[in-house]
Amino acid sequence: MSEDLVFHFDVDGENFTSAGQASVQVKKNLRQLGLSPEIIRRVSIAMYEGEINMVIHAGGGVADVRVNENYIEIVLEDHGPGIKNVEMAMQEGYSTAPDDVRSLGFGAGMGLPNMKRYTDSMKIDTVVGEGTTITMRVNLV
Repeated sequence: MSEDLVFHFDVDGENFTSAGQASVQVKKNLRQLGLSPEIIRRVSIAMYEGEINMVIHAGGGVADVRVNENYIEIVLEDHGPGIKNVEMAMQEGYSTAPDDVRSLGFGAGMGLPNMKRYTDSMKIDTVVGEGTTITMRVNLV
């Protein structure tokens, strides 16, 4: 694979039922490329958690997945409220999700910790009042 493949997704922030569609499509695309089930699982989990976070906290956003011969990079970008305290947000169980979201079974405070756990690197760029960009990589070599 000499040229990077890039998959772009718009994440609808109004619709919990469509949340996760991008990660399902990425899983299919990676399977078609013949990547290992373990790599596909890690990318899918990180992508799904990020998608759900964009729906819960930011009213949606965009996701770009770049498949390179050495790594898969996931870039999630939103124009939501930003993350006030990244250190707190990275703690398992910490959540700012509203009660109505929690009643649906989301917002348990595992999104960012899982995104970090299932990727080889994760960088969070956030500005309160402007939005957040999260860049994650899963190494292939």
